[in-house]
Amino acid sequence: MPASTNSWIDVTAEKFNYSLEHFVIPKHYENDLQSVMIPNGLVMDRIEKLARMIVDDTRGQQPLVVCCVLKGGHQFFADLVNFMKKCVTKQGSNVPLSLEFIKVKSYENDQSTGNVKISLTDEELAEFKGRDLLIVEDIIDTGRTMVRLLDRLKAFEPASVRVTSLLLKKTPLSCGYIPDYVGFAIPDAFVVGYALDYNEHFRDLDHICVINDTGKAKYAVKEA
Repeated sequence: MPASTNSWIDVTAEKFNYSLEHFVIPKHYENDLQSVMIPNGLVMDRIEKLARMIVDDTRGQQPLVVCCVLKGGHQFFADLVNFMKKCVTKQGSNVPLSLEFIKVKSYENDQSTGNVKISLTDEELAEFKGRDLLIVEDIIDTGRTMVRLLDRLKAFEPASVRVTSLLLKKTPLSCGYIPDYVGFAIPDAFVVGYALDYNEHFRDLDHICVINDTGKAKYAVKEA
C-alpha cells in the first residue's frame, strides 16, 4: 500500500533547524555546514519504527531480499536490517532476510545528471525473478532515478517490490513518486551526513545536516 502523508515525519525549516554548537561535529566539517536538520538519535528511533512497519507488512515464508542502494544507503540499510532482525511478524515469527547491493549513480555536485547507471548485470538481475524485494534508498529527490531503477527491476519479474527511503525531499522538481515507507519528508535543501554525501564527502558525519555554500565550493568536482 502506498505511503500516505501521515506515514512520515514532516520536517520543516522552522522546527528542524538546530545550531551546530549543540552537537558533536567533526572538526574538518565545522565550517562547511549551515545547521543540523535531523539529529542522529531521532534518525535511529525513526528507523526502528520503519523496521516494525515493514515486518508487519511482510507475509510468506521465502526470504525477503533487502537491496541496498549504494553508496548513500549503506548506513540506513545496516541499521534497518539490524532492527528488522529483532522484529517478529503478526504471526510471531522472524522474517528471513537475504541481502543484495545495487550501485546507482545519478549525481555530480548537487545536481542530477539525468543519467542513471546501475551496477548489476542482466544476468545478476535475473536472479530476482519470483523473489520479494525491498529496495533501501537514502533519499528520494526528484524520484526519477528510483522510477528508472524500478522499471529495470520489474522487467526481471520479481514477485513483489517495495521501497523504503529514509528521506523524501519536498521539491517542485518531483515526478510524483512516493516510496512505500518514508522516514522523513524534508525541505528542498541539499543535505549531507548519515552516509549521504557531497562528492564523496560527509559520509562520516552522524547527523543529517544542511551543507553551506563554503562546503559546496570546497568539495565541488573541479572541471579538467
